[in-house]
Amino acid sequence: MADCNTFLTMAETTYAVADRIATVTLNRPEARNGYTIRMADELGAAMDRADRDEDVRVVVLTGAGQDFCVGADLSQGGFDFDPATGPDAAWQEPAGRCSKRIFTMNKPVIAALHGAAVGAGSTITLPCDYRLASEDSRFGFVFTRRGIYPEGASAWFLPRLVGMGTALDWMISGRVFPAAEALAKGLVHQVFPTGTVLDEAYQLAREIIANTAPVSVAVTRQLLYRMASAESPFPVHELDSKLIGGLGTNADAVEGVMSFLQKRPPSWGLRVDEDLPDYLPWLEK
Repeated sequence: MADCNTFLTMAETTYAVADRIATVTLNRPEARNGYTIRMADELGAAMDRADRDEDVRVVVLTGAGQDFCVGADLSQGGFDFDPATGPDAAWQEPAGRCSKRIFTMNKPVIAALHGAAVGAGSTITLPCDYRLASEDSRFGFVFTRRGIYPEGASAWFLPRLVGMGTALDWMISGRVFPAAEALAKGLVHQVFPTGTVLDEAYQLAREIIANTAPVSVAVTRQLLYRMASAESPFPVHELDSKLIGGLGTNADAVEGVMSFLQKRPPSWGLRVDEDLPDYLPWLEK
């Protein structure tokens, strides 16, 4: 990575931008990046910052030290409400605060994982576009072994990634499993030698930045998440038709074709913060 244009240190995370890549790092290595309420809120704020910044094209999510995240740090209390009275109706559990924010991102998110990625350390990565692992990575949805319940909306995300049979096995048994099994079952996209996964994540980010249009990526990412579970292909095709029907006035579509024909790198002009089609059904009204 080149010198950072931005570097921010929060209490439990760091945020850095260089080469149009935002790196969000869990930064409690002394606690093996145990997940806390504060970390959840800092992660949400970091994703907000990256999504609003037109200089950022890709987010890389990783952890400092030997582990990505060993799950909830219950020594910190675990809750931001009085357990005696319970949460109010609007309370949101902390892993889901992060996973839902990643789900709604317009920028791709690459998780670069190493060491333990257990509990929240697994669930918050499920909505990432890519999960790259180190050979020393270990994963686990260990909730049943702690007498608690799956969080991070993982019961929605996990079966869509690995199938219901594998999700049932991993979540009911609560067992920890290695990177090789995670790769074979489709939880991670690739496994790399220990110590190299972050460099590989940056290489993938650079490839996305060099070759893809930001508005096209934003729409495609959300099409897959929002429309893949539609009850039939018909509503999806209705939206496809609006999108394809507008290509005649889409400057990036013209640029994509011309750069291909002229054998040169593309120069995209449309901006995610200004040029998303206003009829997309998931946009806030």
